[in-house]
Amino acid sequence: MSVIADRLSHSQLHASTSSGIALQATPALQTRLVSGQEWDRIIADFDEVCQEQLYTFAVARWPAVKHEPVLFLLDGDVVGGSLMMVQPLPLRLGHIAVSKWGPMLRDISRPDADAIHAGMVEALIADYADTRGQMISILPGATVDPAHGAYPRLEARGFKRGSQLLYPNRYIVNLQLDEAAQRKSLHQKWRYHLNKSEKVGLTFEHAGPERLGEFDALYTAMTDRKQFSDHSAYDTVASLMTLGDDLRPELFFVRHEGEVVAGALIFKTGDRAVYLYGATNDKALPLRAGYFMHWHIIGWLRENTRARWYDLGGTDGFQGLHQFKKGMVGDGGIIELVPPVANYASNRFAYFFGTGAFAARDVVYHIKRLVAGWRNPKTKPTLVRPSATESGQ
Repeated sequence: MSVIADRLSHSQLHASTSSGIALQATPALQTRLVSGQEWDRIIADFDEVCQEQLYTFAVARWPAVKHEPVLFLLDGDVVGGSLMMVQPLPLRLGHIAVSKWGPMLRDISRPDADAIHAGMVEALIADYADTRGQMISILPGATVDPAHGAYPRLEARGFKRGSQLLYPNRYIVNLQLDEAAQRKSLHQKWRYHLNKSEKVGLTFEHAGPERLGEFDALYTAMTDRKQFSDHSAYDTVASLMTLGDDLRPELFFVRHEGEVVAGALIFKTGDRAVYLYGATNDKALPLRAGYFMHWHIIGWLRENTRARWYDLGGTDGFQGLHQFKKGMVGDGGIIELVPPVANYASNRFAYFFGTGAFAARDVVYHIKRLVAGWRNPKTKPTLVRPSATESGQ
């Protein structure tokens, strides 16, 4: 990849007032394609780093696509990046370049962060859409600052709305509160269950990667017990646990009378920590071990990381998960929608074939969910889907 063309001048505007987005100058960024190992090393200090943008994760999760780690530079300094996954379409009809939860900013606090994001998008358009003739598909993350969300900027630049998660709410705990304020923020019923859990003799422990086997056993037993088909990315965990301390997920356990009753894997790097996987045994529910575990994880993240937020993920449509996570988010946190996928192509054929492929994939996914619900009623969602305009609160 090379320096972006002269048409990306510093005076170029990336939005219009008619869209409701403020006018800003878009900087011309340089791009650099790096190896997967170098990519993971460099993005470890990014504010917006996330599991989906890790090369180690992506090659294990989506081995059939081409992975292109792209760094963006301004005046020689790395300001952001995007792991692009180039997916060929059937019958050689073209390619889709996917950025899942990208492009990422290295420093979200810089005053020109929105303009840097716009510059990264322009660079992707110039290479993947204009030069290669591919459709670009970007899935932005749920924002904690609606005034600086990526999706409105993408719409203003000409990206079109694509697929959206069936249950797109993300539940995000505010880690910037002190312990007293955090506890007060919890919803009353959640705080009640936490108080109960603290009186039954539970203990919390932070474990090293050498104990992953204990979590594997707990997780496998839980999925077997619930008879759920596991469509998660759990098979990537072993690879993630080989990463260095800065990127490797953290492992936590809760014990009762010497027995492990609950565990969790947490991605803790960057501005936003993320709950990846949890597992419990039959004894955990009456002990309220989940409340105890997450409360102590919140405290550990606040004291041991630079994360300002703790992303609990979604619900997959289950009312019980919604109530649990909503109560933990409390009055101080945020419930926001993951925006729809944003698609862009420089020519109509690339857009037609790209969106057609996504539509076919969505149909197959919905059919699989219906079949799973028919085979096992426990997998049927119990939560009403939010509308496209709901904020989740």
